[in-house]
Amino acid sequence: MDFKKTKGLKKDSDFRKVYKHGKSFATKYLVMYVLDNKSDDTKLGISVSKKVGKAIVRNKIRRRIRESYRLNVDENVKSGYDIVFIARIASNQAEYKDIEKSVKYLVRKANIRLSE
Repeated sequence: MDFKKTKGLKKDSDFRKVYKHGKSFATKYLVMYVLDNKSDDTKLGISVSKKVGKAIVRNKIRRRIRESYRLNVDENVKSGYDIVFIARIASNQAEYKDIEKSVKYLVRKANIRLSE
């Protein structure tokens, strides 16, 4: 079975490259940067600043973004992209459904979904 899974974007240099050369899309709760990485792998990075809240809050937001991406986007996204989600300060007041709606909207707006 040919099942692709999104890998993690780990290195600071990778994040910086996506910020510098990627395209950005934004909602009230999230900003998403997308960069074509010229490979078969899709890599996901999530950044939550200390301005958003203390560690517990930041981790909760990170988990919500990762889970909504996994459930709604993971299998449907074209391969070969580096994607970075940045949580805005407003996201600390957001419910899971708000984050989920933002993730879906940003992916649709970035046009990186496989045609359905």
